[in-house]
Amino acid sequence: MAPYQIRKYRESNRETVQDLFASGLLEHIPATFCHTLILPRTLLFMLGLFLSIFLVSGSWFLVIVSGLIMLIFLWFLAGYTWKKRVKQSLVTDLVDITKSYLSACDSCFWVAESEGQVVGTVCAVLEKNPPPGKKQMRMCHLSVSLEHRGEGLGKALVRTVLQFAREQGCHEVVLSTSMLQYAAVGLYQSMGFQKTGHSFYTWLSRLRGTPLLHFTYQFPSAQDGGL
Repeated sequence: MAPYQIRKYRESNRETVQDLFASGLLEHIPATFCHTLILPRTLLFMLGLFLSIFLVSGSWFLVIVSGLIMLIFLWFLAGYTWKKRVKQSLVTDLVDITKSYLSACDSCFWVAESEGQVVGTVCAVLEKNPPPGKKQMRMCHLSVSLEHRGEGLGKALVRTVLQFAREQGCHEVVLSTSMLQYAAVGLYQSMGFQKTGHSFYTWLSRLRGTPLLHFTYQFPSAQDGGL
């Protein structure tokens, strides 16, 4: 396990951070494709389509071609939501990370560095519309490079956010992640985050039943001894 340090983002890290963020989301396209492919409604539609083509044409060749076209179409759909999320972030908060997360004392962006390379990211920003009587910090853009997963780096980045939120006097840390980000969901649950609901990022996410899961970490009371 290579040693690493977690520090605040510098502007010289911008391109690497953006690449790490994009690759971290786009790697979920295959899982999304497989999930969509085995949905009962997908299987029934494909079976009906192929049967209709064969009954009309009597050609197995057309059935095979239509199957290949269907797989290509499903792959395109699998990538649509992830690419939309990447594109939206790269033209909003991640286009100027310093302005988005380092221009105020109640937000921050951290990178994990190993052997001079940025291998992980996470950021936190004060929630704009928290429930009455609660101060919430939102955690975003947790990402760890493939080569450094399984080393505890994700947990270390999450703890960095939790500590920061506590120092800001927050009652809770909230986040959202896709149900298809299995490793992330497992990490958050293992660290005490509780699922509080779900929503759908696009109509396509709703159609294939892949919601964004919402999680909340509630800080223990002072009597309980902190984190």
